[in-house]
Amino acid sequence: MKIAFIGLGNMGAPMASNLVKAGHEVTVFDLVESAIQALEAEGASRGESAEAAARGAEVVISMLPAGTHIKGLYLGRDGASGLLDALPDAPLIIDASTISPDDARYVAAAATERGLTWLDAPVSGGVGGAKAGTLTFIVGGSEEGFAQARPVLEAMGKNIFHAGDNGSGQVAKICNNMLLGILMSGTAEALALGVRNGMDPTVLSEIMKQSSGGNWALNVYNPWPGVMEGSAASRDYQGGFLTDLMAKDLGLAWELALGSKSTVPMGSQARNLFALHSAQGNGGLDFSSIQRLYRAGEA
Repeated sequence: MKIAFIGLGNMGAPMASNLVKAGHEVTVFDLVESAIQALEAEGASRGESAEAAARGAEVVISMLPAGTHIKGLYLGRDGASGLLDALPDAPLIIDASTISPDDARYVAAAATERGLTWLDAPVSGGVGGAKAGTLTFIVGGSEEGFAQARPVLEAMGKNIFHAGDNGSGQVAKICNNMLLGILMSGTAEALALGVRNGMDPTVLSEIMKQSSGGNWALNVYNPWPGVMEGSAASRDYQGGFLTDLMAKDLGLAWELALGSKSTVPMGSQARNLFALHSAQGNGGLDFSSIQRLYRAGEA
């Protein structure tokens, strides 16, 4: 298929790469020139703009940091028209970003008015899953759109869920990431407590992994440096899922809770911890670097 991919960050670049490897004709666009060049080297074509990349595409996929970027891309900003008004061929539109459900529904409604199918399809699985092609896609939108998108998503992911109507994908993703933030901060807290009381972090991790404290953050993405080979923690927390993005997602969970009058005390605490960690200059590090917050003051 002819696919346009817009947004080649830590997640978007390997996702686009997997589409190329699957034999799709992929045209990419990003504001970072080196990101485009890297995909060109793998066989993708260059789009000089988002509109140029999407011209003639059967599917348009976007992967951008926040709702303001998605609304700007599709609806326009500063008096300029958006991508929705520049798609005469009516491609299927899949947004893999994590944004608020309200933003997703707003853009979806604008797309529907123009006769376009727009899906919110945020992902779970991190950079490792993006590279391996094993992401989980959580899709909000019509049944017809989901069926049309599935073959494309299967080139980038292993688990493909239809969560419900537009916005449902974002609700599910926000709930998942709130839980992930809680689990990561709790795992870091437990490890720090054990180490300060004489435990080896590797030994403690193995014990907890095989006990009732086992969880994804501990088992797959251990936040203590040197415990898990290949983890972000063992790369000085470089790359991966940024602290700033986790703080953003926990903020989305807080907004969702306010709007629905839901009680999220643990989610609120995780939001405060990641916001503090980010404010201390760690926003560009992987979110597992929250471990450093619990190691402050160590000799």
